[in-house]
Amino acid sequence: MTDALPHTFTKARGKITKMMANDLYVNSSNDMVEGQNLCNGQTVTSYALNVVAVSLSILIICGNLLVIISVVYFKQLHTPTNYLILSLAVTDLLVGALVLPFSTILSLSSCWNSSYLLCKMRGLFDILLCASSILNLSCISIDRYFAVCHPLTYRSKINVCFVLTMILVSWTFSALLSIIITVREIGKKIPSGRCMIFVATKESMSGSVFAFYIPAIIIFTIYLRILMVAKKQARRIQNTMKSEAALSKIENKANKTLTVVMGVFLMCWTPYFSAIGFYSMGKFTIPVAMIEGFKWLGWSNSMLNPLVYAFFYRWFRRAFAIIFSGKIFQGDFSNTKLL
Repeated sequence: MTDALPHTFTKARGKITKMMANDLYVNSSNDMVEGQNLCNGQTVTSYALNVVAVSLSILIICGNLLVIISVVYFKQLHTPTNYLILSLAVTDLLVGALVLPFSTILSLSSCWNSSYLLCKMRGLFDILLCASSILNLSCISIDRYFAVCHPLTYRSKINVCFVLTMILVSWTFSALLSIIITVREIGKKIPSGRCMIFVATKESMSGSVFAFYIPAIIIFTIYLRILMVAKKQARRIQNTMKSEAALSKIENKANKTLTVVMGVFLMCWTPYFSAIGFYSMGKFTIPVAMIEGFKWLGWSNSMLNPLVYAFFYRWFRRAFAIIFSGKIFQGDFSNTKLL
């Protein structure tokens, strides 16, 4: 009886060990299958998002490339204001060429363990370029403020040196902000195992304040001031010309331009940064998928900027027509009068 006990315990222990080994094998197999599906799985939704991402990237690249070629090629467009538009176009072009493709690839068909570095680089470029785009918009609003509100001293204050300084400050601040946020998030793992477009962190809200809320307040305040000054100037023209038609035309043009500028900017970026604020406070339950959708809307601002800041000007439209016609490949048209 005593000799049978060790044998019984040994036999039971063997069964338990075998069961644990089988469970471990099954779980490991399931994890491998899930990991393989996570890294390589594609659905109809994934393919649809790929098509949307590619289409949006092409539109962003083509639109901003037109602006870049126009400003660089035509000498008449070598002005401080257009240098700001050039900086904005370069930023937006990089959003379409780098951020969107990498975001789509890494978020839909990547494994966190195999793309940790790429995911961090994607996040760094995302913050850098989006913040730079918004800050460039702020610089353009400052330029427009001096052009409308202080036309007599505009050329002396807003010169090439001042504009290049604003561009350098915008890019430097954006670079520092992106580096600080990226470094502070190193080592943090994402439960889903994917390179997500949006990840809730302590830096999300603080970064939003510097990258969006402060620039948005600046842009809104400046354009509101421009609108008020434009109306005063229109009243003065009315008193001089005694023409209600001229007044109506000037006011309508100012209202239309500023409404489109502010409307496009706020429509694209406000939903995303507002969602980040609500999500960070924890008072509202917002699905991460919805926040990521708002981020795609924000990225689309890089496609609309060429329309807003370039197509509004006749000289850009004429420059685009010359580029589309292929004349720049047939001779030297850099000195063409566009105005």
